[in-house]
Amino acid sequence: MTTIKYYWEDFTPGWEYESPPRTLSARQITAFAREYDPQSYHTDEEAAKSSPFGGLIASGWQTCSIAMRLMCDGYLLQTSCIGSPGLDELRWFKPVRPGDAVRLHTTVLEQTRSLKDASRGSVKFRWDVLNQKDEVVCSMTGRQYYVRRTPAQ
Repeated sequence: MTTIKYYWEDFTPGWEYESPPRTLSARQITAFAREYDPQSYHTDEEAAKSSPFGGLIASGWQTCSIAMRLMCDGYLLQTSCIGSPGLDELRWFKPVRPGDAVRLHTTVLEQTRSLKDASRGSVKFRWDVLNQKDEVVCSMTGRQYYVRRTPAQ
């Protein structure tokens, strides 16, 4: 069992986290796409050359999945997180290509106490996925629910 290091109180507005980079290979891109997003510009390097992208690109959903993994490896598995109602916004700005090294930048935007349960609160985050050129390739905002270290009196 993982020891809880971060509770709701730790995620104050302005808190940031930057993950180490993760490099994607063509094999990883095509394997994910064959299973979950089988469009030719994700699955077939030759066919992708004649696509609007001019070559193989990762599925946006793979980019989101990698962001989730980087979040888990970096901090989420050490928190009191008890779930999420979902994303408020999700945007893909640039394609991720074989050899790209992506990393996750996390910023806390807002921290809210639960009005129904003093032992809990929510945190609104912005998650940006950046490539090796420091370009934002994907951006998401959303909330996560956390148990508080010390419930309000």
